[in-house]
Amino acid sequence: MHMFDSHLRTGTMQELVKAAKALSDETRLRILNVLLERESCVCEVMQALEISQSRASRNLGILLGAGFLTARREGTWVLYSVDERSENRFAVGLAALLEGFFAGDEILERDRQRLKHSVRVGPGCEMEQEE
Repeated sequence: MHMFDSHLRTGTMQELVKAAKALSDETRLRILNVLLERESCVCEVMQALEISQSRASRNLGILLGAGFLTARREGTWVLYSVDERSENRFAVGLAALLEGFFAGDEILERDRQRLKHSVRVGPGCEMEQEE
């Protein structure tokens, strides 16, 4: 029995569909990859993935809505992390499963390396998360 089996048995079909849709996009998988490394704000995600603020914000919102992420405010920043206590049990199990698959992928490794050098850059970083 896998560690995520118990999570999958307690979810609903609607939760599974929501989680699967959230994972059906490369950008969202890449975001999940960097957030498995560490909690980050929009600015740091943008830098790690080399994407625009609107693209980062939109995809963070989808992952948040599907139960993969949690957000907390720290000063002017909204910080995102993988939600290990999500109400969407499928999201918890799938995030744990994906972490193992992410190892060794060149694109995902480059994202993780860029994340190490990313910085929080100004008060505009949190504004797009107020949706």
